[in-house]
Amino acid sequence: MPASATQTLRVAVLADSDTRWKWGSLTANRIAPPNSDISLDGYLLRGRATPTARQLKEVGVTADSLREVTAVEFLRAMERSPEDQYDILVLSLVGGGVQAMLHGLARTWHGRAERPVVVTGYVGVVYEKLADGLLLRHGADLVLANSRQDADRFREVYDGVGADSSAVTEVALPFLGGDTYTGRQDPYTVVFAVQPSVPDNRRDRAYLLDRAIRHARLHPHREVLLKLRSKPGEHTTHIEELPYQKLVQGKDLPANFRLVYGHMGEVLDRTDLLVTISSTAALESLHRRIPTVVLTDLGIREGLGNHHFVGSGCLASWEQLDAGYEPVPDAGWVARQGVMAGDGVGGGSYETAFDAARERIAKLLAAADMPALTPYYTPETAPGYLPGILARHHLGPDGTPLPGAPAADRAPGPVRQIVRRAARGAYRHGVQRVAPVIRRMGEL
Repeated sequence: MPASATQTLRVAVLADSDTRWKWGSLTANRIAPPNSDISLDGYLLRGRATPTARQLKEVGVTADSLREVTAVEFLRAMERSPEDQYDILVLSLVGGGVQAMLHGLARTWHGRAERPVVVTGYVGVVYEKLADGLLLRHGADLVLANSRQDADRFREVYDGVGADSSAVTEVALPFLGGDTYTGRQDPYTVVFAVQPSVPDNRRDRAYLLDRAIRHARLHPHREVLLKLRSKPGEHTTHIEELPYQKLVQGKDLPANFRLVYGHMGEVLDRTDLLVTISSTAALESLHRRIPTVVLTDLGIREGLGNHHFVGSGCLASWEQLDAGYEPVPDAGWVARQGVMAGDGVGGGSYETAFDAARERIAKLLAAADMPALTPYYTPETAPGYLPGILARHHLGPDGTPLPGAPAADRAPGPVRQIVRRAARGAYRHGVQRVAPVIRRMGEL
């Protein structure tokens, strides 16, 4: 094929939440080798966080096909003949899901010289369970690191346990972009980007909400937006037991304070100051050179994730913001996070951040045969850990579907669909209503 010819690559993305579908589908578009178009098939892993139609629309990525599957159904869908198989497979799942799929796919493709290039990684900032999450992702052809700092940490973990670290490939977050911030808008807009899982208790979440409302009252000429991740009844990557929508009920809100949903990039288009606890939205904001604050009101703690921003120049409190403080990010720290590239600090640019991944994938696609998938965790290295991870996805210790696994070619009937929706509703009710009550009773 001439070097200038365009080829179409078949790409599949398996995701288990709205944020991971966003990362996986955008990554698929970013890592396609030069002179190639992609045909994208999306698979949504059935579970508590399976995205709704609204959440999928908010992500803004169009797939050629999209369907919901169980782990076993997905593996059966991968039992394609060599001439009909995908070129690239992106596993955009929690660590346990990635590990289960790697073992299941290794069994599915056993003995094959041709198979898809398997890619995985992280949705955003990696601030907890570094070793656990990384080792659960080991075995993919590419383990993507969203920054130079992450790439160094990932290799250190793999090398430290004697695992092959050659799969670690430095890229950047695939959803960075948008117009560079040019200065104050009218009205000056403060966006508080909240998170589903941190803080994890009513007192702290109510405190942050009250401080945002107070900021709006102290600055009546500013617009203060509470950016929400999901609507009541929806789940994202993390469970949200105490939605801010519930906490705000009954409060006397100033006219310049509003709750908003929508695509983060569109919200940032009208943002003059981004405030958060530790959200990946901070990196999106910094990339666009929007003034960004990571809150210290509740301390700088690993449990909150804001410890990741030590050295960033972005740490501050609502008290300081009320008094007019404006943060100045540390250029060196920001460059190590893979954002604001191209300004001479770290070399390179965001446009070239995915070149290494593209080159690696192109070489693998051109290879005469592909090596077998070999995760670090095996029945020999982790006999007390791996079987439980695989069993959660209805797989045996060798990656074989367990008896009773659902058939891939049997679509759920209307009764089954109703039961499934009811089960999800019951789960959400338990998480968002029953669990907090039980927790409070236990504290009495």
